[in-house]
Amino acid sequence: MAEHQVMKGRRLSGSARAPKTYATNRRCAHPGCETTLSRYNRREYCYTHAPTKYPRLRGRVVSDD
Repeated sequence: MAEHQVMKGRRLSGSARAPKTYATNRRCAHPGCETTLSRYNRREYCYTHAPTKYPRLRGRVVSDD
């Protein structure tokens, strides 16, 4: 018969680091856009006007042969 193993742990203690915040009442940098940015949004544009970013792709290209 197999023995049962017990794992014990403990709760994290201490305080978690607070999220970084930026100035309040910031507006999107796009001309004519009045969107107020979140104080947690580090970018200067809102989601609608943010420049497109493409993720870094890793791996290899598979040929169609």
